Amino acid sequence: RRKVDSEGRRFQDRWKVEYFFTEIQNHCVCLICQETVAVYKEFNVKRHYQSRHSTYDKLTGHDRSEKLKQLEAVLIECVMKMVENICPEKKQEFANICLARNTVARRIEEISSDIKRQLTSKGVDFDFFSIACDESTDLSDTAQLLIFMRGVDDEMNVTEELLDLQSLTDQTRGKDLFVSVSSAIDDMKLPWNKVTGIITDGAPAMVGERSGLSTLICNKVIEEGGKAIKLHCIIHQQVLCAKHLKYDHVMKPVLKTINFIRSKALCHRQFKQFLLDIQAEYEDVLYHNDVRWLSRGSALQRFYSLRKEIGEFLETKGQPMRELSDPIWLADLGFLVDITKHLNVLNTSLQGKDAAVNQLYSHLKAFGTKLQLFIRQLSQTQPNTIHFSALQEIMNSFPQDNISAQTSRYAADIASLAGEFKRRFQDFAAIEKEISLFSSPFSVDPDDAPDQLQLELIELHCDSELRSRHQQLSLVNFYRQLDKSRFQEIRTLAKKMLSLFGSTYMCEKTFSAMNFNKNRVRTRLSDSHLRDILRIKT
Repeated sequence: RRKVDSEGRRFQDRWKVEYFFTEIQNHCVCLICQETVAVYKEFNVKRHYQSRHSTYDKLTGHDRSEKLKQLEAVLIECVMKMVENICPEKKQEFANICLARNTVARRIEEISSDIKRQLTSKGVDFDFFSIACDESTDLSDTAQLLIFMRGVDDEMNVTEELLDLQSLTDQTRGKDLFVSVSSAIDDMKLPWNKVTGIITDGAPAMVGERSGLSTLICNKVIEEGGKAIKLHCIIHQQVLCAKHLKYDHVMKPVLKTINFIRSKALCHRQFKQFLLDIQAEYEDVLYHNDVRWLSRGSALQRFYSLRKEIGEFLETKGQPMRELSDPIWLADLGFLVDITKHLNVLNTSLQGKDAAVNQLYSHLKAFGTKLQLFIRQLSQTQPNTIHFSALQEIMNSFPQDNISAQTSRYAADIASLAGEFKRRFQDFAAIEKEISLFSSPFSVDPDDAPDQLQLELIELHCDSELRSRHQQLSLVNFYRQLDKSRFQEIRTLAKKMLSLFGSTYMCEKTFSAMNFNKNRVRTRLSDSHLRDILRIKT
């Protein structure tokens, strides 16, 4: 005889809505009468429903879904009452049991829908908002466009949330991205004339002068009577500036050595055991990944700290690294380690959620001032290397070699780096006056302010109580307490500046969460479920 168990029959999720059945402990149970159908077969399930519960056919659409939720709730209640009488100590364990495989998915959908409803209700109160966009490809080769929104209401409350995740199955041109962004904004019923800016990662499809996403967005805002600015992510630009210092004559031997040690399992094991035996400071070298923002500095720092141990190990392998005995090369390595360390500190300070554009720009200006200090100190007759500890260590280790003569070359390289920073951050420099007026209104001359702000700015300067509040309160709380009728234009400027994104950090962070959730063993995760997961995650 044919065995039913060998047919591999499974419970179908659609039976829940169509026939009010669910699966409990590998049994197909009717939610209405709690009877069990012996075999996972649609004919049996359908016959039971039509013969006993056909009166429920009048329920359709939303009413039928609500009835299903009610029946499931009744079933849970019955089970919990039974548990209370039989084994009350197991009550919590039974409360955590899911009724079916898709229960978690349904709950995630409901939570995501509720978050979206809350965001929609908040969006109605926004006076201004900006968007941050970035696009990446997931493991199933689907282009995913992340759209974040940063909005400000009349009480200076800032909301930074995921607006939408748009999945693109065809091309990713600027006009294709624009259609997706427009759909997300219109779906939230957000007015285009309240858009203050858009920030992207700087890809050609994003920043093209004629058909880039940023250009199309700004043109749309102008058509609706508003004005938006285009910004290139401050972190992405900082990373591009860091790559300006190539130093290939240092990086290539370092990467070649790291790859030699780590590419073969036996060699890697022997190297780690060698470090363990001699009680080295670190237990391994680090791979360099050009995509990761801090990877270059971390790999160089670890290599520099283990340079003596690496040299000894390579000698035992018959692969000596001659550069480790060259004082000039070691000085270049020390300088590169120090300058990348300073760049990594800047990169770390630019990361984080809810960072206002004035805070990010202040970190950038501070770094520019530091570079000028480094140039002056390294250009002196007696170079000052106090801020370059690795370079100073190499100079002290080889006093007989004229390494100090190289510092003028390092000063020239830093000057070139400073010029690259100035060239790349022109979009932020274009709004520097607005940023200064927002962050330090008492230090701006009214004659240099826009016409509509001059009278209010004079009123602000002459009010000693407000000057005291500005020193005591945070910037947001200061503007929150300003009189709405007396300082209307200043408050408007503050809301516009607060609404601006300074980076696409949240997009990059969310892409990491996307790759964690939609990985090589979960490539069939649907786009809608991925959107729900990321909305909750952020």
